[in-house]
Amino acid sequence: MSHIPTRDEAWDLLTAHIESENLRRHCLAVAAVMEHFAKKMGEPPDKWYIIGLVHDLDYERHPDRHCEVTPIILREAGWPEDYIRAILSHGWKRVTDVEPVHPMEKVLFTVDELTGLIAATALVRPSRSILDLTPKSVKKKWKEKSFSAGVDRGLIEEGARMLGMELSELIAETIEGMKPVAASIGLEGNPATPSS
Repeated sequence: MSHIPTRDEAWDLLTAHIESENLRRHCLAVAAVMEHFAKKMGEPPDKWYIIGLVHDLDYERHPDRHCEVTPIILREAGWPEDYIRAILSHGWKRVTDVEPVHPMEKVLFTVDELTGLIAATALVRPSRSILDLTPKSVKKKWKEKSFSAGVDRGLIEEGARMLGMELSELIAETIEGMKPVAASIGLEGNPATPSS
């Protein structure tokens, strides 16, 4: 019998398996964006948030087995298989062959990389804030291949196509999703600072 996890249970799992502040912040950012998209699409926000929160559960301790250990942890905790499948789908074409099919899976696949690029863009601006960040600023940095070179722009573009969204719209919605947790993810900064 599967158990529907709560946000608190998901957070407890996250903190038990991930000690890195940066990785925790990344997971929080992805969770917040997942919740934002769920509300826009009329889907269950708690479920989407929880899946976003634990998507990288095994990354810190088992980077070479990413997406292999998480299902083991979650099955032991009695999590539903559709939660596990969604999490596996974010590693499609890299570490899993689980193709994103459900809107929840497509969003997770797409925003996982994108939140990283957006966070990096916010941090190099004078305000160091996501609260005054525009999609235009992100698109400018997108074109600089040396900036956040580890971010796979091709995967984000593929995700945008899967979601039927223009890149600018996708970036704008992802920024909006990250804003409510700006302080928790270290991106509140000082929006009053004049920015370029």
